[in-house]
Amino acid sequence: MLDLEPRLVRNIDWVLVAVTFTLVAFGFVAVFSATSSLTASDPWYYVKRQALRMGVGVALAVAALLIDYRVWGRYVRLLYAGAILLLLAVPVFGPTIMGAGRWLVIGPVQLQPSELAKVIVIITLARHLSMKDEVDRPLDLLSPILHVGLPMTLVMLQPDLGTALIFVGILFGMLYVRGYPSKYLIVVGVAGLLVFIAAALLSLYGWLPLLKDYQVRRLLIFLDPYSDRTGWGWNVIQSMIAIGSGGFFGKGLFSGSQTQLDFLPSRHTDFIFSVVAEELGFLGAFSLLALYGIFLSRCVRLVALAKDRFGALVIPGLASMVLFHVLINVGMTLGVMPVTGLPLPFVSAGGTSLTVNLVAVGIILNVHMRRHKIRF
Repeated sequence: MLDLEPRLVRNIDWVLVAVTFTLVAFGFVAVFSATSSLTASDPWYYVKRQALRMGVGVALAVAALLIDYRVWGRYVRLLYAGAILLLLAVPVFGPTIMGAGRWLVIGPVQLQPSELAKVIVIITLARHLSMKDEVDRPLDLLSPILHVGLPMTLVMLQPDLGTALIFVGILFGMLYVRGYPSKYLIVVGVAGLLVFIAAALLSLYGWLPLLKDYQVRRLLIFLDPYSDRTGWGWNVIQSMIAIGSGGFFGKGLFSGSQTQLDFLPSRHTDFIFSVVAEELGFLGAFSLLALYGIFLSRCVRLVALAKDRFGALVIPGLASMVLFHVLINVGMTLGVMPVTGLPLPFVSAGGTSLTVNLVAVGIILNVHMRRHKIRF
């Protein structure tokens, strides 16, 4: 159903909108500071690309507002099948970039299907969980785990361990909100962790190569970055130096030595938080994290206001997606999480990520603004 009546527009959470665009603006500043010296012919090159991606994301977010979110619940099988087909197409038709096949190239557009798959899995899992009446038995965990497990496995095979972890965070966040007993979630979480550790050990000793060599190296470097300070540990060490040298007020925009002297790798994507902490200091980094805190707190508020179970599950799923991206990315830059290559939502330079995150905000606003428009 396509509609956006004035009454619905008044129901939009404008605080969430303002926080989202403040985060995007924060990203523009950080990306420009991190990249202005990379392209001497056009210091605004990366910012222009980010602005274009923002424009696409805003247009798609508005389009998402026009469709009553309950309509999507009627097409969950088609959506889920489409996500699986896109993930299956990646190794067949997609290029291999930096040792990984995570993209599809359609003309001038480079698409990362795993980003789209996250949102689709959230919508379809929300519908699945909203239809379940029993959530008290251990067996009730089987169907949602399988629902998320298939796309997550396809993402791991790309290989993309970081995004696979986001699927895990989404699953647990939505199961918790749905009311699954915490004791079952803890048991499943511990069991999953033990399986992952076993897979890492089997890969490390060459008994069963479940993880790629570079993934095992990243895990080992996480334990001791200084064991290979000029190789695999370089990224984390430079990131920690950048964050630590920022102090309280930072060195100032365009004045971060690690950033501007090209010591910090992937500074406009994976390690954008390090740029913020070095040049804007603790004050800037805390302000950025506070914005995420406000974003997530608004999502919690909107969950409480949702008028149906489907909408009340879609919002925490999308909020969990953002939350775990922030936790893993910031933890990675601080050296308390392995390097996984996950972007910082709304801030890191990246096409599909920014676009999908803006669409996610559109979906959250969709659920909220139709809270008084229930049709039976």
